Amino acid sequence: MTHQNIGPPAYLIVFAGLIALTGATIGLSYVDLGAWHGTVGLAIASSKATLVVLFFMHALYSPRLIWLVALAGIFWLGILLGLTLSDYSSRGWSVY
Repeated sequence: MTHQNIGPPAYLIVFAGLIALTGATIGLSYVDLGAWHGTVGLAIASSKATLVVLFFMHALYSPRLIWLVALAGIFWLGILLGLTLSDYSSRGWSVY
């Protein structure tokens, strides 16, 4: 797989997207979504992280091994978060 050169216009579009998502994060702080507030906030943060990894860390046109390492890291993060939440939810004082 050859490396694609991403030009300045693409970086400006990604930058504008990151600024828009940051504005959405700020706007979200003024909106009461109840139980969905955390979920929407994490979705916006995940979108920003995906843009940064794909374009600024050049993972979009990287070899498959880089993708495998990135996915393994995300999988490991999921395991750690899942185990942490299972411990938290099994405590007697928990509100769940």
